[in-house]
Amino acid sequence: EKAAHSVTNYVKLKLEKQKLLGHLLYRPGATSRLENNFPLNFEGIVPLICNPIVTILILDSCFLLESFRIYLFMTFYYHFLLANSDFEDFQSMTYGFKMANSVTDLRVTGMLKDVEDDMQRRVKSTRSRQGEERDPEVELEHQQCLAVFSRVKFTRVLLTVLIAFTKKEVRVFNLFIVFVFDGMLYFDHPIMMGFEPLVNQRLLPPTFPRYAKIIKREEMVNYFARLIDRIKTVCEVVNLTNLHCILDFFCEFSEQSPCVLSRSLLQTTFLVDNKKVFGMHLMQDMVKDALRSFVSPPVLSPKCCLYNNHQAKDCIDSFVTHCVRPFCSLIQIHGHNRARQRDKLGHILEEFATLQDEAEKVDAALHTMLLKQEPHRQHLACLGTWVLYHNLRIMIQYLLSGFELELYSMHEYYYIYWYLSEFLYAWLMSTLSRADGSQMAEERIMEEQQKGRSSKKTKKKKKVRPLSREITMSQAYQNMCAGMFKTMVAFDMDGKVRKPKFELDSEQVRYEHRFAPFNSVMTPPPVHYLQFKEMSDLNKYSPPPQSPELYVAASKHFQQAKMILENIPNPDHEVRLHIPFCCYSYFQAKCFRQMVIRNSS
Repeated sequence: EKAAHSVTNYVKLKLEKQKLLGHLLYRPGATSRLENNFPLNFEGIVPLICNPIVTILILDSCFLLESFRIYLFMTFYYHFLLANSDFEDFQSMTYGFKMANSVTDLRVTGMLKDVEDDMQRRVKSTRSRQGEERDPEVELEHQQCLAVFSRVKFTRVLLTVLIAFTKKEVRVFNLFIVFVFDGMLYFDHPIMMGFEPLVNQRLLPPTFPRYAKIIKREEMVNYFARLIDRIKTVCEVVNLTNLHCILDFFCEFSEQSPCVLSRSLLQTTFLVDNKKVFGMHLMQDMVKDALRSFVSPPVLSPKCCLYNNHQAKDCIDSFVTHCVRPFCSLIQIHGHNRARQRDKLGHILEEFATLQDEAEKVDAALHTMLLKQEPHRQHLACLGTWVLYHNLRIMIQYLLSGFELELYSMHEYYYIYWYLSEFLYAWLMSTLSRADGSQMAEERIMEEQQKGRSSKKTKKKKKVRPLSREITMSQAYQNMCAGMFKTMVAFDMDGKVRKPKFELDSEQVRYEHRFAPFNSVMTPPPVHYLQFKEMSDLNKYSPPPQSPELYVAASKHFQQAKMILENIPNPDHEVRLHIPFCCYSYFQAKCFRQMVIRNSS
């Protein structure tokens, strides 16, 4: 404690000495000559705070600083950290360290507003007037004051926005977003902003050594502009009401590889402290709505006899309660970076496997109850189909993320694409078709009940199948993966794939390693290596196809995928992105076939 106290006093004396000498925050072209100015540059004290322990002491004893604006800037960082305590690697335990809790959020924003008003007055007092000859020093001071004013205003509004995410009801949140976005217009300024290199050098990194780069002003402006756009995108999630749409939103947002701050804000927006979705809806109700929209189970239909049956109600309520934890975990997984997502997706399959086993038992119990009262209706594989659908989505996402992270070698591509096309997407289309059939069956029963009660004739309207688009997209994806599988097999036949010399392992070991997380899932059953070799063996055909025939088959798959995508009404960005890929792959497969024929002749 004595050593820390002496170091703190030393820092205080050094800061006071630098201030008296006029070198605090000084560098040519920066905010140097403004007395008690806001810290945009720390070059004057870099030799002092290059050591991390001294940096911590300055923040810990920021109340010793006589400069009000520097003290306020340090206090702002405390509240900035507290407002973002849901970071991916943030340690929420502070071990008794009080992070400026004597100063409330309202007080910090109020003090920042006071500094902002003060700087605005200085900007107005130093601005040029018509017909007045401009003094270069006054012009420099005006530019410096304007830069500080813009930085303070952006800092205040950004902190206000982040604090707003922690509140249950915020009515003026969109107004804060507009203010922050407007403040970005003034950031593009010729004065260099940000800290000097080595200002927060780490001598003892907590993990493996990481390269900490201090970005330039232009990159900083672009980063904050993208951050504001991502925050505006995060605000759009509250307009979604269906759990499946919310899950798709999280997946699409994560595919952009956003920063950890925006990912954390999305997580806190979805599930706030009171454990309700958006602070209003119970997760159990969201799960029930998702079941109704996907598979329409009779137990959740008000026209079914099981709807008011206490025993059936207890069964479905217990199942829905058990669904809350896995689905909340699945959504939270998309708040991690892409590499950690893949690792956690492999582990969450165990929870969904347990949930699927329970779903099948609940389906069987509800089906037995339903047959006793309504023999013409059934409750088979309703809940199980829904859980199986999410199981398949997780498995597909797990395999596809391996391509994004560049985990697969080229000689492994063919069995990854085979597993996707011949197994996972085939199961997914079957599951979606079964869910679509269940919806149609429930609708027919509802229409018959409606006809019996009303003698009026109603015009039949063409109904839009809610799962038809996803079924169509799955068909396109299956064809693309099948085309890639046959292309890779043809490449292997032509000797264009370099294979390693297996010494300590083999292809079977690598295959089992790639699909190891799927062993915990009973439905669909995992395909073992020997089964894969037997099912993909080309020698079972007579005669076995050669590479030209495989290229032709691959081109047909790509052409089929292109036709499926082109027939989708109102194509989105994803569809428009895949159509050129299918066209390019189709022509490439044709060219490869011609090259093989030309070389063989």
